[in-house]
Amino acid sequence: MAESARTIAITGSSRGIGAEIARELGRRGFTVGCLSRGGGLPDDAPPRATLLPFSCDVTDENSVTAALKGLVDATGGLHGLVNNAGVLVEYKSAELSVSDYDEIMRTNATSVMMVSREAYPHLCAAGGGAIVNIGSFWDKIGVPRNLPYCVSKAAIAAITRCHAVEWARDKISVMNIAPGYIETDFNHDFFADEKTREWLRQRAPMQKPGSVGEVARLIAALFAEDIPFLTGETIYMDGAQSVAL
Repeated sequence: MAESARTIAITGSSRGIGAEIARELGRRGFTVGCLSRGGGLPDDAPPRATLLPFSCDVTDENSVTAALKGLVDATGGLHGLVNNAGVLVEYKSAELSVSDYDEIMRTNATSVMMVSREAYPHLCAAGGGAIVNIGSFWDKIGVPRNLPYCVSKAAIAAITRCHAVEWARDKISVMNIAPGYIETDFNHDFFADEKTREWLRQRAPMQKPGSVGEVARLIAALFAEDIPFLTGETIYMDGAQSVAL
């Protein structure tokens, strides 16, 4: 199927990694459903790219159902999904409330289950497709003051494996991309700080953060190349930091 005839939905597409994924898929000729709470489009959309905005709260089942139905009604089908929406809030574990823990889990992990579930019948109707989840290399390390975030990203990896096994017969592949430190439009000042730069020089093999463009190109390549037998895996994209001594 030509890329121009394939529709990909992206949650959390208004900024950061999600916005760049939307732009990259648009550059490659995909039709992109941009799902975000604000319902807007990423800045600097590529010329002639087909990016369609939909208001969507990934913690609300009715909102998710309506957004995906609107996208399918507008384009005629759904062929892929990127579960990118998420939040990172620091809490000391000894002071972490159940409500704060549940909120991050619902936004980061439960939403992946729910949006994928709602996308499933549309993907089946299209004869199959691909789901790409955005995890984190923090899913396998301990990070102070980030227990709920780390747990939520580990859960995404588990959801990826379960969906891949269960939906393989429906010709739906499911992958998890786990980035390391990625510089985005809203953490630029953090990575520009000299203390952070020095820490990366000492701890990170590449001595610098990755870029949103690198993550977006990998995800776009998975959709463009269409490799159904590649499913159920987590690809760590962290400049070898999580495997370095």
